[in-house]
Amino acid sequence: MKHRLIPAALLAALCIAVLPCYAQERPAEATPSVPALDSFHEVIFKIWHDAWPNKNAALLRQLLPDVEKGVADVASAPLPGILRDKKAAWEEQVKKLQIVGAEYKTAAEANDDPELMNAAEKLHSQFESMVRTIRPALRELDEFHAALYMLVHHDLPKYDVQGIRSSTAELKRKMAALKAAKLPERLKQKEAAFQAAREKLSASVDALDASVQSNVEAKIREGVDTVHSDYQALDRVFQ
Repeated sequence: MKHRLIPAALLAALCIAVLPCYAQERPAEATPSVPALDSFHEVIFKIWHDAWPNKNAALLRQLLPDVEKGVADVASAPLPGILRDKKAAWEEQVKKLQIVGAEYKTAAEANDDPELMNAAEKLHSQFESMVRTIRPALRELDEFHAALYMLVHHDLPKYDVQGIRSSTAELKRKMAALKAAKLPERLKQKEAAFQAAREKLSASVDALDASVQSNVEAKIREGVDTVHSDYQALDRVFQ
């Protein structure tokens, strides 16, 4: 029996349907996403691409229940484990979202159209700020972090030697992709700091790989700590 090859276009379409493809096999705790924030985008989209540009205050008032629900859902949403380092920044953003949501409600109930328009604009801006808080600057950096997360929070605590070896090999592959990554134009002003921090992280990954080959637990733990610290330094370049 002959097997038919899947056309490239169809394969690409299947991949797009389940974006992001690179994160398909990750556990939820290793995926930097807050589903409640993703869902809230549907409401923000209606506000920003329909009601606000058309000065449709009636629609903004109609969307008030959806805004209130979205704000409440985001405020009560837990962060996945991989975003634990961003907890303080996220909580500050949540407070700002709640303030803007309250301003939106006050203006809507008072039928104050100019203030409602202002509140809608601020709500959109705050939503984007929250997305930037948790969104990785580069896909390759996100992929590296996912591999590092599994090493630091799963393999190392129980000292799973095979897991450590596997995760370190994965880090080497992700580091190679990260070294080939180019910053988008909007981040070009950070190029020098990015290059320096990336080179330091690459050296740490190589040192960790050598430590893993040595089978000396103390060296391995020290190597993982160094990689983690150097990853955080690279991530801070974009903050």
